[in-house]
Amino acid sequence: MEQTLNSLGFAKAPEDTRVVVAMSGGVDSSVTAALLHEEGYQVIGVTLQLYDYGAAVERKGACCAGQDIYDAKRVAEEFGFPHYVLNYEDNFKESVIDDFVDTYLKGETPIPCVKCNQTVKFRDLLKVAKDLGAECMATGHYIKRSVDPKTGHASLERAIDHGKDQSYFLFATTQEQLDFLRFPLGGWTKDVTRQHAQRLGLNNAQKPDSQDICFVPNGDYASVVKKINPNTEKQGNIVTLNGDVVGQHNGIIHYTIGQRKGLGIGGGVSPDNSPFYVVKIDAQTNQVIVGDKEALARDVIHVQDCNWLIEEQNGDALPVMLKFRSVMKPIPATLSMDGTKATLLLDTPHYGIAPGQAAVCYVDNRVIGGGWITSTQNRAYQMAA
Repeated sequence: MEQTLNSLGFAKAPEDTRVVVAMSGGVDSSVTAALLHEEGYQVIGVTLQLYDYGAAVERKGACCAGQDIYDAKRVAEEFGFPHYVLNYEDNFKESVIDDFVDTYLKGETPIPCVKCNQTVKFRDLLKVAKDLGAECMATGHYIKRSVDPKTGHASLERAIDHGKDQSYFLFATTQEQLDFLRFPLGGWTKDVTRQHAQRLGLNNAQKPDSQDICFVPNGDYASVVKKINPNTEKQGNIVTLNGDVVGQHNGIIHYTIGQRKGLGIGGGVSPDNSPFYVVKIDAQTNQVIVGDKEALARDVIHVQDCNWLIEEQNGDALPVMLKFRSVMKPIPATLSMDGTKATLLLDTPHYGIAPGQAAVCYVDNRVIGGGWITSTQNRAYQMAA
């Protein structure tokens, strides 16, 4: 006789199932922990103290620091389940902050949230969960997880609420990690989550969502890079694609591919007075290269350090839907895998594709993986960045 599975996918009663919940102090992870406790699971809340940025960055309410740790602890106390705060500042600095700074210094645009999930949360914290004897770890991410009954392996799909979908940030999750993880909110909209937070009487039910990268105050990336590495503001030239000097910059960390505002060039420089955009950042020569909007058009993306949640296609081209920014709608592309590297051919050129960002691939709504963008091309004009 086939046993009935509980809501986390185990053939046992909830009270016999131990689950670690990663609690950031926000409403999503708090609802996840409270609901699982309400269902009768053996919930253990864990919050990672990722940094004490009082001295380095003036930032109040940053994720996994100060007020958020207090909010997570209050939820655990109110519902009566254990809660631990683990100091992971060194891990976070090494795996996320240092990579963030190094990526900017290479003239690329980093995504620290992916690095944090890839290392500190889904590598280090998963180990903690297993050491605590948990059968799984749950988070408040908005992403759907399903299990193939034939293989027993889990797959990822975009959340029902595409406006809150976080699949882009989880492309680097390995199959082993995915099999251990659970995402209870993937089938909900944020409104439903807040309704449950109100019903459960959570103290942070109306807490606003974080809008910035947790360790970056007011979106000022350059200030963080300068605080970590004070020698980053090296002056250099702003040049056109033809090599003509049209301005000066105070450090390549202030620029990103596709940027139009804040170049300090002014009008009357281009022949038709059209605006300039950052087309390329050359860290070797310390130059910011600018051109017109069409010079940004790219239809080839090269990626490396790929993570795939499907079997490699043996060199065959695979039609996919692609995101190279978290907030964009997926676009059609053709994927060619080559081990940890891959090439993506876009059906039509797109603008502002920045090295350092992630290219995440979908088949229908399923996340099949992706990689880190190293360079781009335009087949028609043979332009590259």
